[in-house]
Amino acid sequence: EPPAPPRSARDWLLLFCKMLAVVAGVVALVARGASGEVFRFKLKRLEKAKRRMRSKVEVRSVGSGEEIIIKDYENAEYYGSISVGTPEQAVSVIFDTGSSNLWVPNTKPVLSSHSIYDHSASSTYVANGSTFAIEYGSGPVSGYYSRDNVVVGDMTLENYLFAEVNDTSGFGASYRLEKFDGILGLAWPSISVDGVPTPLQAMIDADLLDENCFAFSLGDEADGELVFGGVDEAKYDGDFDYVPLSSKSYWEVTLDDFLVGDASATNATKAIVDSGTSLLAGPTAEVAAVAAQLGAKEVGSTGEYFISCDADAPDLTFTLGGNAYSLSLSEYVIEDEGECILGMSGIDIPAPTGPLWILGDVFMRKYYVKFDIDGEQIGIATAV
Repeated sequence: EPPAPPRSARDWLLLFCKMLAVVAGVVALVARGASGEVFRFKLKRLEKAKRRMRSKVEVRSVGSGEEIIIKDYENAEYYGSISVGTPEQAVSVIFDTGSSNLWVPNTKPVLSSHSIYDHSASSTYVANGSTFAIEYGSGPVSGYYSRDNVVVGDMTLENYLFAEVNDTSGFGASYRLEKFDGILGLAWPSISVDGVPTPLQAMIDADLLDENCFAFSLGDEADGELVFGGVDEAKYDGDFDYVPLSSKSYWEVTLDDFLVGDASATNATKAIVDSGTSLLAGPTAEVAAVAAQLGAKEVGSTGEYFISCDADAPDLTFTLGGNAYSLSLSEYVIEDEGECILGMSGIDIPAPTGPLWILGDVFMRKYYVKFDIDGEQIGIATAV
């Protein structure tokens, strides 16, 4: 386990780069199946002084299910456990609404503590061998397809087609220190690499969900959870406001406007709600202009902006479906030991997909988001 790093400018840059990766996704997992039975996978946040990875996993019985305590790291990574094979082999994954494939590693990088999947140890493994390759904002990974049983909460996806990844070098050396092993995509079939059925399709086809939806509550100095097959009414206040999807690819909606204070700050008309992105992200020029309006200062040409933690800075407001969703300064910065970094990064996505804004974990920590598959919409409520 590496020691907790000091917060020099270089360390902040490394943390910022980590946040730009695909890390982000989950908290705890609640799977509500057709039987109505609920299994909870709760994510415990470490106190700031203790935000280093711990190897201990605590398991205890909770009613008819089990509660597994897992970790949140630096408000930059949210991850949970699934199992693959027979007997079950546990791996940690990012639950990512910005991609649609499931992959797990079968090779452990040197000097890493990653868990891996060994198909030779599984009695339900079925070889496929077709080549798999996918590229994220943080880089590419590759390997090959296989079939095996995949367990998510209390749901078993039998003989599921997923990827074994043997090359994670595209993620760089930092992957050795990451807390997640693989990625489980929760976006739409249209962006599934090679058109393979997505994990959500497999759940729906097997009639494993009471309701074809899932919902996130991302913890901020608190536990969080992901619910499959419903929502957790204790995790949000009031009613959902629903926003129809503009594209069934990512969870993409129309962006009516983005305001800094009362001033419009974007020409983009699209937004993606993405649990696999730690920050807010938008066109590079717009991010730079927003940072200037807020009084944030860029470190060199890194795209990383520092801002005073007690700055007199205006709210940021995203308007979706005619409703305004605001973030105050304390909600859009990442603070540690008295230093604050703007929780926003530049990303230029060409037409026709872009330009767009990505509403990552900075947004999803404040707002409880229901991803409604049958309704082809997202529901947004204030998280509690």
